[in-house]
Amino acid sequence: MKMNYNDQVLRMLERAEDLKIEGRNKEAIKQLHELILEDPNCVEAYEELGDNFLSLKQYEKSKKALTQALKVNPKSSNAHYLLGFLFSAKEDWNLSVEELTKADSFAPNHPEILRCLGWAVFNKNRQAQGISILERSRTLSPHDPNILCDLGVCYMNSGQFQKAKNTFQLALKSDPNSQQAKECLGVLQTLEEEKNNQSPLS
Repeated sequence: MKMNYNDQVLRMLERAEDLKIEGRNKEAIKQLHELILEDPNCVEAYEELGDNFLSLKQYEKSKKALTQALKVNPKSSNAHYLLGFLFSAKEDWNLSVEELTKADSFAPNHPEILRCLGWAVFNKNRQAQGISILERSRTLSPHDPNILCDLGVCYMNSGQFQKAKNTFQLALKSDPNSQQAKECLGVLQTLEEEKNNQSPLS
């Protein structure tokens, strides 16, 4: 845990976090490499390193850092979550579900972990279960536009257009500037129009 680190390590972690938030991922990575030289067993440094490489879509470097985090602490829910996110980005749904399930076991009822797990399960062709997990995520964080958009896309992709529309509208209500929710509603409208314009079979 961070509280066990000395002040120097804590300051370096905070600085790396600030750089990441500002989108200065390469500078954050440099800071984290220096931190690891200071404390080679700082699990948060490896997690943050993996997260920054994820943002840069440098997946192999991210995987290497997160694997090292798990060597230091095999029960790190964050490292398992980030690995699950990484495999999801690569559309390796089996490994994504495996890692996110581990993350969920170490940090149960975490809405963001459940969001990613539900999405991965849905895309593993277990649609009903994926939607159920996403609904649990929404219950825990009902106004999160990312959860609502993912849930809406799952409803849309399973042909439940009205539920999808209601969910996207809730996302826009939570965040009127959500570009994702606006784009999703646009896609849904196009699908509905295509469905309505299809000629009935003669």
